[in-house]
Amino acid sequence: MPDMTWLDATAQAELVRSGEVSPKELTEAAIARIEAVNPQLDAVIRTRFDAARQEADGDLPDGPFRGVPILFKDLGCTVAGEVTAFGVGPMRDVAWPVTSFLAEQFRAAGFVVLGRTNVPELGTTVTTEPRSFPPARNPWDTGHSTGGSSGGSAAAVAAGLVPVAHANDGGGSIRIPASECGLVGLKPTRGRVSQGPLTGEAWAGGVADGAVTRTVRDAAGLLDVISDRMPGEPYYAPPLPRPLGQEVGADPGQLRIGILDRPGAEGYLDDPECRAAVAGAALLLEALGHHLEESAPAVMFEPEFLRHFSTVIAADTEATFQNFEELLGRPIGEDEIEGRNVAYRRIGQKLSAVDYLDSRAWFGTWARGMASWWEDHDLLVTPTLGAPPPELGWFTGAGPDHEGERVVSFIPYTAQFNMTGQPAITLPLHWTPGGLPVGVQLVAPYGREDLLIRVASQLELAASWADRHPPVHA
Repeated sequence: MPDMTWLDATAQAELVRSGEVSPKELTEAAIARIEAVNPQLDAVIRTRFDAARQEADGDLPDGPFRGVPILFKDLGCTVAGEVTAFGVGPMRDVAWPVTSFLAEQFRAAGFVVLGRTNVPELGTTVTTEPRSFPPARNPWDTGHSTGGSSGGSAAAVAAGLVPVAHANDGGGSIRIPASECGLVGLKPTRGRVSQGPLTGEAWAGGVADGAVTRTVRDAAGLLDVISDRMPGEPYYAPPLPRPLGQEVGADPGQLRIGILDRPGAEGYLDDPECRAAVAGAALLLEALGHHLEESAPAVMFEPEFLRHFSTVIAADTEATFQNFEELLGRPIGEDEIEGRNVAYRRIGQKLSAVDYLDSRAWFGTWARGMASWWEDHDLLVTPTLGAPPPELGWFTGAGPDHEGERVVSFIPYTAQFNMTGQPAITLPLHWTPGGLPVGVQLVAPYGREDLLIRVASQLELAASWADRHPPVHA
């Protein structure tokens, strides 16, 4: 049997279809890799190996990824009867009563689910260092953060435990860990992937589900299989002209691309390695025939953004904890959760309905100002983050009173596109001299994942990252 470690999901699925390997063999290879490597990373925090073996040896759905192993993030994508703790210690033994539409679609595509990946508590920060679980460690340097909140998923895929893993993104939580772990991270358009049946929209429509992958074709193929239009959604993303898999390698034409290589406001990190990453991407895009200029939406760094974004998160955090308490049958004490979420709960409890609706209304007006820039441009290119992956402990290293400042400083470019609902992708186009990955973000107009995939596949061909593997060993 060929070595599966660095094959992407598309290649593994092709081996199953050709009969060269069986789903059971793929599953056993991934289990062996997890058992050997995960103790170095704590990327996977809960396994279902026995159930996965039975499923792989049984009658799997004949989907496009039949037999390919996958991991689900321990936040969302629930399965009836299985624990999903959302990174919250009191929830570590609570089985969910409902299977999400998303989990059903992953399974219908033929994936074999091996377990759950590590997340920060409730996904409300940008590093995977939860109080109630061990910190996830970056396979490029285990002393550094994986990012968050999909940090366990990103570490698992980067280390070759599985070819792809579920992820979701409310302020950058697909793109942040993908950037820090050297992966492709595609955040879909708002409404592209259902959050049903229990959720209509989370974080005022800011949350989107997807995956972290090693290749652009996997990013396209994964979104194709999880974006069925489910009944009763609050809204739907514009239909794509054809499957995204067919956009891989397609000519995007000559595009008008805006370049932004530094924050447009005070209080954000501005690391030279992130500027260098954008400069390298700009050279590639120019060589591919695109027209580039230094330009970005004028309202991208509007000072009021953070206040309204925090209002939305606080309201959603308190509502979510109340739901958890109902499942548990008891209150969750402040001494059981992290100080950051204690603060969000306290703010959420004091918010009025009018406060919340005012913030949602503000985003509606602001998003129109953002969208107007795309009338004259096709793509925006930015660093994904303000700095390369920090050392574990950096976000809380100056004390709890400064954690929020450090979190905000690290993400100048991602959360805006959660609140506009636009699709965005990060690509692993740069590494620091010390060997840490630095992602570059591309943002397209609303509903235009097809354009992102076309350009991303151009860049992947021009500057392939396929042969770069982190220094973790079985």
